[in-house]
Amino acid sequence: MQSRVSTPRTLLAARRQAFGPGVAEPPPPILRSWERCAALGLDFGTRPRIEPLSSVEMRAAFDRNEALRRRCRPEIEALHADARATGGLVILTDAGGLILDTLGNDSFAGRAAQVALRPGVPWSESLTGTNAIGTALVERRAVEVRGAEHYFEPHRILSCAAMPILGPDGAVLGILDLTGPAGIHQGHALGRVGLAVDAIEHRVLDAVPAGCEVLRLHRDPALLGTPREGVLVFEGRRIVGANRHGLALLGLGWDAIGAEAVGRHGADLAPGPLALRDVQGAPLYGRLQGASAPPRRRPAAEPAPGLPATGLPAAGPEAPILDPATQKLLARAVRLIEAGIPVVVEGETGTGKEVFARAAHAACARAQKPFVAVNCAALPETLIEAELFGYEPGAFTGAARHGAKGLLRQAEGGLLFLDEIGDMPLALQSRLLRALQEREVLPVGGTRPVPVDFALICATHRDLFRMVEGGAFRADLYYRIASYRVRLAPLRDRPDRLALVRGLWARTDGPARAVSLSPSCEAALAEATWPGNLRQLAACLKALAALAEPGEVLDLDALPEGVTALPMRGPAPRPEPATGRLDILANEAMRAALAAHGGNVSRAARSLGISRSTLYRRCVTERPVA
Repeated sequence: MQSRVSTPRTLLAARRQAFGPGVAEPPPPILRSWERCAALGLDFGTRPRIEPLSSVEMRAAFDRNEALRRRCRPEIEALHADARATGGLVILTDAGGLILDTLGNDSFAGRAAQVALRPGVPWSESLTGTNAIGTALVERRAVEVRGAEHYFEPHRILSCAAMPILGPDGAVLGILDLTGPAGIHQGHALGRVGLAVDAIEHRVLDAVPAGCEVLRLHRDPALLGTPREGVLVFEGRRIVGANRHGLALLGLGWDAIGAEAVGRHGADLAPGPLALRDVQGAPLYGRLQGASAPPRRRPAAEPAPGLPATGLPAAGPEAPILDPATQKLLARAVRLIEAGIPVVVEGETGTGKEVFARAAHAACARAQKPFVAVNCAALPETLIEAELFGYEPGAFTGAARHGAKGLLRQAEGGLLFLDEIGDMPLALQSRLLRALQEREVLPVGGTRPVPVDFALICATHRDLFRMVEGGAFRADLYYRIASYRVRLAPLRDRPDRLALVRGLWARTDGPARAVSLSPSCEAALAEATWPGNLRQLAACLKALAALAEPGEVLDLDALPEGVTALPMRGPAPRPEPATGRLDILANEAMRAALAAHGGNVSRAARSLGISRSTLYRRCVTERPVA
């Protein structure tokens, strides 16, 4: 074996012979790869000996890389159309070059499988010689290998373009590759792969650790917020994450990760719009987001104040601000999810039902799997079935050629959050019930059910029990999903309103610019009527922060019109009902029922035999807060 490829010189001569006379020297990455292969003693004239993984090993590898496969799926689907048109394949590998997924032209897939280009087969350079996947891993850069540039002769039927997917710390997460027949010019294959990898890496950086700041920058302000922007993540003055664009714009390498930033690359910047310079002095546009100072870190074993030691997430800049009563509800919801029991979250608009569901997901054993939120009221009625259950290729006019998984299957292993479940059409409720009972879904146009596994949280601002009584909601579905109901208190009933105002204000841009609220301003915000609950209060605080000047102390005159005019409580007594003594007795009976049922409007209304809306209108919205 060594006699055929003993030195780089004889190797180069052999490769020139394979290319034919007059062919220029191959690109440096290809030449370096051949030299590495020659040093390993690989015989380019033979077929490489590759052992695919066993089914057990393959399943373990797929499980280890499930998060990577999920993050890359949108880009793989997008590249799929190009692969089919050019007769090629989109390939995803893990960090070691093991093929995880292939998607594309069925005819070419068969030819590729003959050279072991299929899932479960490792394509590292040391095993398969010069190839785009293995060489991109070694070079840590985008690589294109065409036809005869492959080290082993059987692989010369391929033309491949691959690029590493890098994590925030510069570690290789995997390889994205676009491979086609060597006889067909692949055009801008490497450019398309590069754009897809940019989008994947940008999505990976969406999950920013608590207490960190994110610097987003680009030479073109129109590209801020796109996958082409540079991103750097700071913890204090230390860079803890980045993408390749952010490092390049500032002239930094991956060795900057973990180091303390100095000079103009430091973190001594105020959140908001920025004007910076790159290494050549050209202007950069950017924005710093996040808390200006990280919160005090607690030991992992120490629970957050007021939370039971049940694995609930510790408080952080993005954690929900919960009062003790809601903390107990959250702990119960987590235990129910762990036991496979659905939970229904009730509450007025803006009380934070989705925030509650996300906190429950983050605290349960399914936290590393997807959280899929579905707004049942926002899905188009004609497509809601296809959106939820997926569809087969060609199932209906306008369907994607390769079909779709559907939202229920996207939640596999994780948590499905069905928001506004009360707005789901009756016809679809029966299909959802069957999916929950059988733990499988039948895609539109399909003939074979697909198993599913997810935890379920539903949310509604409606009274589902009343809807069941009125025939607007299926009783069997209600009893299937409402094993346990959690009611989130409206803002007017929360005892921690002042602390809530202060906590929400601390998460705005204002404090980072030394903007503060006066005591009277804080009190007015805490006492005001907020029909939109937490959502409305948070929006008001953001508006105040945006309009404030650095160093300003905001007083009552800074508040929007109406905030101080509608106090939640005050000295003025509630007016006497105009309809006489009978109304007074009725209202007293309603208040007594509310007190007897701990403020639960639905139970109190049922005990009195009246509608919930009547009780709510007469004794909840009119009553002062004690």
